[in-house]
Amino acid sequence: MSQQQRCPWCGDDPFYQQYHDQVWGRPVYDAKDLFAKLCLDGQQAGLSWITILRKQQTYYQAYADFEPSEIAKFDQAKVEELLQNPGIIRNKLKVNSVIRNAKSYLAMQEQGIDFSEYLWSFVGGKPIQNSWTSMADIPTETAESQAMSKALKKAGFNFVGPTICYAFMQAVGMVNDHLVDCHVYQECLELGRR
Repeated sequence: MSQQQRCPWCGDDPFYQQYHDQVWGRPVYDAKDLFAKLCLDGQQAGLSWITILRKQQTYYQAYADFEPSEIAKFDQAKVEELLQNPGIIRNKLKVNSVIRNAKSYLAMQEQGIDFSEYLWSFVGGKPIQNSWTSMADIPTETAESQAMSKALKKAGFNFVGPTICYAFMQAVGMVNDHLVDCHVYQECLELGRR
């Protein structure tokens, strides 16, 4: 049986390959799922994505399943508790960023802004279909991720720089950045056309 062709970034790690094959690049439209993924991408800053991916379950446990209304209630005692949790990145700025982002999410909701529609508006409501043949071709940020970053910062979010926003856009299928010879490329292309 021939080896399936994958984007080289996931290497030989079965856990990473499963994420590549079943999650990365598939369009996500649920507002709370998008919020969780945006927060997790922010936790990646300065680290490799596999580090966060391996801690993902613990993150969901530590942060009330990424329910913004629960996270927004976290107080200083809860922050201290989180800073003792070895299952997450114990960085005060990153811990506080999730709380700040939850409050910003709720503020948008109070203004009648649908978080999913808001984020998807940066790509015109449907995935950008790229056709890269090499990892070297894939940008680390784009005009769309720069615009998203600027708007999210203005709305009170942090750990949402243009590179983090682009990684987020790739992960949630706002852009299809699987290489054209990757076995998942066509499937993501078709999911994006629905």
